Amino acid sequence: MKLPELRIGNLKPKYPIIQGGMAVRISTAPLAAAVANAGGIGLIAASGMDVEELKQEIRWARENFRGIIGINIMFAVSKFTQLVYAALEEGIDLIVQGAGFSRDIFKWSSEAHTPLVPIVSTPKLARVSESLGASAVVVEGKEAGGHLGTLESIRKILPLVKQAISIPVIAAGGIIDALDMKEAFQLGADGVQMGIRFAASVESNAAPNLKEVYIKAKQEDIVLIDSPVGLRGRAIRNEFSEKINTEHDLTPESCVGCLKKCKQNFCIMDALVNAQQGNLKNGLIFSGEYIDKITDILPAGEIIRKLVEDYEKL
Repeated sequence: MKLPELRIGNLKPKYPIIQGGMAVRISTAPLAAAVANAGGIGLIAASGMDVEELKQEIRWARENFRGIIGINIMFAVSKFTQLVYAALEEGIDLIVQGAGFSRDIFKWSSEAHTPLVPIVSTPKLARVSESLGASAVVVEGKEAGGHLGTLESIRKILPLVKQAISIPVIAAGGIIDALDMKEAFQLGADGVQMGIRFAASVESNAAPNLKEVYIKAKQEDIVLIDSPVGLRGRAIRNEFSEKINTEHDLTPESCVGCLKKCKQNFCIMDALVNAQQGNLKNGLIFSGEYIDKITDILPAGEIIRKLVEDYEKL
């Protein structure tokens, strides 16, 4: 079976596979570059970085890849505007934007001639995105890890979005292997975005003990939590997630204002940084619903090679 072609504006990756932008600092330049080198689209997670750090990440990636590299940015972060401008100034290939909806970013991206790909969960928001100039949309269902815009399955949402717009539709949430890709393409997707499969890669910037959690976790270990950004989040059950869900007082003692709006039920940035650095007792481990399909840590290029090989055998 032949993989479909994906075009996002003037960009055409060898394979219709996008690596999810996983914050904080799990999806950094080495992972994005490895995915781009293998023929996919690599994303640097800008959320949680400062401007100079993001610029350095993009510059490192440019020196170490051939292919397509973008950023993923959450609208919820307080440095949203500065980070987007920094990426555009560095000549990033595309921007994927989620965790809220920004109308301004369409204008900024258009002026820079940079494709913009919003993350949506409804046909209505997909239509609005297309009317404002989006080059494609990522449609994310409840199966995804991290912040969720819906509790509806990608299997229900994707066909509705495909019918509503004419720009490319990229499926996200619960896509781990070639069979998952096949189902997404049969539902109408033009491409797929995969997060947790690449978090469990050699080039992922996750701590070794965090990667071990990824490959040992089972589907029954997945829980939903209330995030300070005002959305539900999907994570792996651990001591910290249990505290969130049992009303422990996790109110931050200090706040640096990393989010535009924050419920302050806990510090999301501290929790994600703790997990990324291996402090799992105090870390929030975001994960998709089908984590149990991942059983090994492989180089990103090998993950893509195996996905393509397995798909072509279907």
